Amino acid sequence: MHVSLETLRLHIDYTIWANQRILEAAAALTPDELTRDFGTADKSVLGTLLHIHGADLVWIERMYGTSLTTKPYDASATLTTLQAEWPKVWERWKNYGNGLTGDAAEAEIAYRTFKGDAFRTPVWQIILHVVNHGTHHRGQAAGFIRSLGKMPPVLDLIQFYRTLPS
Repeated sequence: MHVSLETLRLHIDYTIWANQRILEAAAALTPDELTRDFGTADKSVLGTLLHIHGADLVWIERMYGTSLTTKPYDASATLTTLQAEWPKVWERWKNYGNGLTGDAAEAEIAYRTFKGDAFRTPVWQIILHVVNHGTHHRGQAAGFIRSLGKMPPVLDLIQFYRTLPS
């Protein structure tokens, strides 16, 4: 086994924890701050969080055999949308991780990208990709929050580890 089940589950828990923290921080922003265009691909704090949520949703759908063909949110999505929908995705990831076996973690998932390209990737690699993807974009959102003159939440993996029981 490339990565232990315990590690995969722990990192699913980490990404949920970090997503909750950045979503709470976003809720403290004004509407103008939340949607300020920072000139990046996802433009704003809201756009970046929608991107993370969308990727989390696309990947969990793939884990269950469904390849979405379009982005799972649109321009009308709001922070309220995220607050209502993202916890459902987190619960699905948590349940997926809890049901994971060693053989299933090594198994390949077949899926198609939005462009229709077909891939096969081991489950453990997908899980680590989802965690890493979220970390990258949460860092962007935290930077946006800091540039607004506000203190972003601590999102470091070591900080998460410190919250765990000994």
